Amino acid sequence: MPDLLELDHISLAYDTPDGVVPVVNDLSLGLRKGHIGCLLGSSGCGKTTILRAIAGFEPLRAGEIRLAGRVLSTPGDAIEPQDRQVGMMFQDYALFPHLNVEENVAFGLRKLTKTRRQMRVNEMLELVGLTDARKRYPHELSGGQQQRVALARALAPEPELLLLDEPFSNLDVDTRERLAFELRDILKKTGHTALLVTHNQAEAFAIADRIGVMDKGSILQWDTPYALHNAPASPFVADFIKREVLMAQRAQAYQRGLAAE
Repeated sequence: MPDLLELDHISLAYDTPDGVVPVVNDLSLGLRKGHIGCLLGSSGCGKTTILRAIAGFEPLRAGEIRLAGRVLSTPGDAIEPQDRQVGMMFQDYALFPHLNVEENVAFGLRKLTKTRRQMRVNEMLELVGLTDARKRYPHELSGGQQQRVALARALAPEPELLLLDEPFSNLDVDTRERLAFELRDILKKTGHTALLVTHNQAEAFAIADRIGVMDKGSILQWDTPYALHNAPASPFVADFIKREVLMAQRAQAYQRGLAAE
C-alpha cells in the first residue's frame, strides 16, 4: 500500500539577522492512509516546524511534500494552506470565544448548504460526545471538552490528513492519558490519517502506529512503538526511551503523592 503522506528529503530553515539557521535536515518519512504517526522529541528539535511545513505555513529549502500523490510543496512552489485538504488542531485549540460549540464546529463548512452543514455538525458532535453541549461557549467547557470541540472542528471538513500540535499539553496528567486513548479511538473509527507532535512519550505510545524519534532536525528512527522499545536503532534512541520512561514514572509517583495529601 502506498503512503498517503510522503516527506521526501525535506530541509527547513529560518532567516535571521545573523544568517540562515537550519531547523530540519534532509528528513524523509511515509505515513499510510488510516495510520496515526507521531514526531517525538524535545523542544527545539524541529517537529512543530515540520507540521507547519505540511500545513503550508513554512516554505521548503529542499525536498518535496506529497499527499495522496499530489505535490503540496517544493522549494519555491507550494499549494496554499486552504487548498491542501489538511486539517490542523492547534496546541491552544484556537476556539472562537464568541461562538458556541456547534458554531465553532460549523466554522469551516460555509460552502455546504444549511441542511448539510447542520447534519455534519450533528455527526461530529455525536462522534466526540458533545451533543448536549452544543449551545455552550468555550469558557463554559473543561479543557478536555475544548479539545474535543477543536477535534470535531478539524474533522468536520473531512480532510485527507489531520495535523495535531501538542494536543494534550494544556491538560493534567490523568486527563492526557485518557484523552489520548479516546482520540485514537475516534480517529480509528473515522479512518482519518493523522500526524501529531509531542515531547511526551506516554502520549506517543498511547496513540501512534508509527513514531519518529527526533533530535536536532533529524529522525533517528521511524518505527512502531514495539520496535522502538525492543529494537532501538541507536544508543541515542535507547537512552531517550529509557529516560522518558523514568521521567513518566516519577511524574506519576508525584501525582499520586499529591492525591494522597
